[in-house]
Amino acid sequence: MDSKLIKEQEIKRNINNAFRSAEVTVVRRRRISVRFRAGILPAFISYLKEYMGFVHLVMISCVDWLEDNQFELVYHLWSYEEHIHAMIKIRLDRDNAQIKSLSSLWPHAETYEREIHEMFGVDFEGHPGLTDLILEDWSDLPPMRRDFDTRAFVAETFEWRKGREDAQDVRQTISARYGETIPEFKKDK
Repeated sequence: MDSKLIKEQEIKRNINNAFRSAEVTVVRRRRISVRFRAGILPAFISYLKEYMGFVHLVMISCVDWLEDNQFELVYHLWSYEEHIHAMIKIRLDRDNAQIKSLSSLWPHAETYEREIHEMFGVDFEGHPGLTDLILEDWSDLPPMRRDFDTRAFVAETFEWRKGREDAQDVRQTISARYGETIPEFKKDK
């Protein structure tokens, strides 16, 4: 065993003893990754917070695995005591993406969950208000999903205008208007 990874290996052992279905990987010094089942996420996260010292929810991110028809939620937790970053990875079915909210453990989880709900369409059971966060009156497919066609949306939603045919070099405009000479920018050779 690498003597530099003693804390990480001990955390791995403790998690495996408490939750046999957890797949724990020591990624490198000060970083572990845990793949886990969505069904008992609140109990697992509560265990990490209360007994393992991972008291800080850094963020929650979402990855769209379109080919696998799944979303992967990644909960980033930090232990101030051990100085270790834990990434808890949960896979959800894209067609029925639901998971329990962690807002009762960390109130600021509400913001991350609202963003993921709005951008990917994941529902967080028990969340106090999955209302619009960034997108107002959005009725299309959530825009961060990989099957959302950005180009088609832009073509249907926005008016195309040609550029300014009268556009001039800024240096020429300043020189003509104010009588000042602006030097050329250095060009790469």
